[in-house]
Amino acid sequence: MKLGCMQTLRVIKKVDFGVYLADKDQAKAEERVLLPKKQVPDQTIVGDEIEVFLYRDSKDRMIATTTHPFITLNEIAVLTVKEVGRIGAFLDWGLEKDLLLPYKEQTRKVHEGDEILVRLYIDKSNRLCASTRGIYESLSTNPPYQIGDEVEGRVYEFGHDFGTFLAIDDKYSAMIPKHEDTSHLHLGDVITVEVTGIKEDGKLDVSMRKKAYMQMDDDAERIMDLIESYAGVLPFTEKATPEIIFRETGLSKAAFKRAVGRLYKERRIQITDGKIRKAD
Repeated sequence: MKLGCMQTLRVIKKVDFGVYLADKDQAKAEERVLLPKKQVPDQTIVGDEIEVFLYRDSKDRMIATTTHPFITLNEIAVLTVKEVGRIGAFLDWGLEKDLLLPYKEQTRKVHEGDEILVRLYIDKSNRLCASTRGIYESLSTNPPYQIGDEVEGRVYEFGHDFGTFLAIDDKYSAMIPKHEDTSHLHLGDVITVEVTGIKEDGKLDVSMRKKAYMQMDDDAERIMDLIESYAGVLPFTEKATPEIIFRETGLSKAAFKRAVGRLYKERRIQITDGKIRKAD
């Protein structure tokens, strides 16, 4: 019998509160599990075979159910956070007992109502738990997309040295490069991105940004808002280092330079003494 999996077991005993099941291939029923009475199909007799899912109840006993959960062992699925408690978050996975997502298995803090991508695993105490870790290895690398396609992806991990990781259609592996500002995103957010590259291993490179000529207006307005927040004088220009520009604006140096050029051409700014000033 396998914890966390759908499987077909044989009825070996009927009792007032349900039936006991055992592996149908075993000559002797050395291990058995209870299927509660409310789950037992009508007219069930000893010897019948029933498809069930095995998990642990609130008293940590293995128990069977005929309900198909939203996720099974080593699979990934999108589950909803029902509650956040002292030991972690509890997720709705379609069964009476909610699924625990321990704090140590959260790549970012989750909140009630979040819809997040998780993996089902067995912990050291032989209990089923959810994790937001290990998603990367579980995603498909055979995407049906081409460069330039607009797709939807769910945020499942923030990898600061590389970028932000998405599951396109909750299935295919993709990454937003680190030079794009994703600080406004949260675990589970679903966003529209454009496919900008397909690696040899099938993983996708994607971007939140529009094509340069379309993005420029948005970037220009972002810079104007930033200048306003600096009381009308931005203390650096496009000659600053890429690190300073990205830290202050969330833009790459090239995008910043394009937007500044647009604002200068429209005479909305002046550039003097190593500073960008709002035009009078």
